[in-house]
Amino acid sequence: MKTLIIYYSNGGKTDLVARTLAKNLHTDLLRVIDLKPRDGFKNRLFSSINAFRETKTEISPKSVDLTPYDTIYFGTPTWNGNPTPAILTIIDKCDLKGKDVILFATMDANRGDSNIKRLEEKVKMRGARVIESFVISTKNKDPEKLAFDTETIIEMKDLKMYKR
Repeated sequence: MKTLIIYYSNGGKTDLVARTLAKNLHTDLLRVIDLKPRDGFKNRLFSSINAFRETKTEISPKSVDLTPYDTIYFGTPTWNGNPTPAILTIIDKCDLKGKDVILFATMDANRGDSNIKRLEEKVKMRGARVIESFVISTKNKDPEKLAFDTETIIEMKDLKMYKR
């Protein structure tokens, strides 16, 4: 069986974390694309409201076959203390029964823990078992520092032990 990292990234920092994880853990990687515009002040304001309300959105891919995977990572930025609409939408379309899940959230400010808590509730409702989670601060970090911090978390959390 294999491991898959499913993530959403708008500004690129969550993308860097997910790619660093995939490279170091030798996993498959799937980036979820939100088909709704999220850039610009007005769109970011509505995006925060959508995250708070857990509004679903149109995504690509529309769904994913998790049959070949036994461990799934879900990663998302923190918007208004919540997971993004894109990651919530894909989770709601996944059959997670019997899957081990690792959750991660990126954040510029704070409230990443509330993001993780909500993600955990969502994946458990879909039948998953959460085996690990972490939050990583991206504030004022250049790509090298963010990659280093991600590699440090891999070692601290011993994430390689979940690789089969």
